[in-house]
Amino acid sequence: MSITNEQEVPSIRMLLQLSVPAVIVGFVSALGLFIVDEVAHVIKEFLWAWLPHLLQVDPDSRWWIFAVLSAIGFLIGLIVAFVPGHGGKDSATIELIGAPMPLAAVPGLAIVTALGLGGGVSLGPESSIVALNTAILVAVVHRLWPRIGVELVVMVSAAGTIGALFGTPVAAILVLTGVVAAAKTGGTLWDRLFLPLLSASTASITLVLLGGQQLRAPVVPAVDSPLLGLLPAAVLVACLAALVGLVGGVLFQPLHGLFRRLKWPLLYTTLGGLILGLLGAVGGPLTLFKGSEEMVELVDRAGNFTAWQLAGIIAVKLAALLIAATAGFRGGRIFPAVFIGVAIGLCAHAVLQQIPVGLAIACGALGMVLSVSRDGWIAIFIAVVVAGDIRLLPVLCFAVLPVWLLIARAPEMLVQGPPRQMRGR
Repeated sequence: MSITNEQEVPSIRMLLQLSVPAVIVGFVSALGLFIVDEVAHVIKEFLWAWLPHLLQVDPDSRWWIFAVLSAIGFLIGLIVAFVPGHGGKDSATIELIGAPMPLAAVPGLAIVTALGLGGGVSLGPESSIVALNTAILVAVVHRLWPRIGVELVVMVSAAGTIGALFGTPVAAILVLTGVVAAAKTGGTLWDRLFLPLLSASTASITLVLLGGQQLRAPVVPAVDSPLLGLLPAAVLVACLAALVGLVGGVLFQPLHGLFRRLKWPLLYTTLGGLILGLLGAVGGPLTLFKGSEEMVELVDRAGNFTAWQLAGIIAVKLAALLIAATAGFRGGRIFPAVFIGVAIGLCAHAVLQQIPVGLAIACGALGMVLSVSRDGWIAIFIAVVVAGDIRLLPVLCFAVLPVWLLIARAPEMLVQGPPRQMRGR
């Protein structure tokens, strides 16, 4: 069973034979995400509930937020500086799907990821978890099935992890379709998507059975206005959100360079923690963490905020995302981008009440996620999820086009390096 020849058309028998490792990869991918997430939850409970209760302090107070994030920056700096593997690759420099890292880096990356997620750092788990699972699964599959190529294992493990992260295999297939379609392999597109879809489905089901959840959807009223009349508003909100993302893209590489002038990870990550602490003290608890639960809370409390207050939340969260991503913390940028996009949508709704809130937050998420990820499919998918209204899909598919023209050649939230073979974030 040769599966290393890129031009070979996969047979039904080959796909069935590879289904067993694909299911195993999907299961392990979900399990890896669940374990890191549970450890992060324990850290969060300790830092933001148990310890404040023991010390009889308010966990939402400004000085406590500052102290915790500063301490998290110092601890992560220690691990990145001294632990073997140095916490894996700098998240600011890598795509969502990339070459597997050495196994020696897995423990350090797992620790710093859990510390960041539990400590309130404004980064999501996606890039770290994909890197962790890919490293482990490439090593395991190579030992058990040495004839399976590394690129296939990377693709299938990434699919499983993305399927678990977003709660559905559809997200994984949308992310991977462009990569798979561009690959010079034999067979039809669905021949090549068969194993990633199997892995992603297994991972999604596994995470549901384990009780895990990453991306939560807020409850908003269904849009009942005529869709044609909503197109201008949809494009406007999506483009405004994309422009906010482009501000981050322009600042991303210079900020990364400024932190690296300190040269030692312990210094620049500790400084990043101090700045995150100041931002958290200004923005409050809503601007902490990856943003999934906070997004739901923000939508529920939207009526309590003015447009200017929402603009302040957007500014603080964008700054926190930029500092966390460039100062040596490990994690992804999509989850905080969703929060920022939803906040932009709520701000637009506060200014122009005629824009339905469901449409506003969907288009805000669409523009911001597309600006950060440069992946139209995942941006559309997340926009539909946060709105909870499939009727908006035609409007979103139209709105994504001018947004793409706006951001396609603009700077990314990614430190540019040598040419990369795999894309995504």
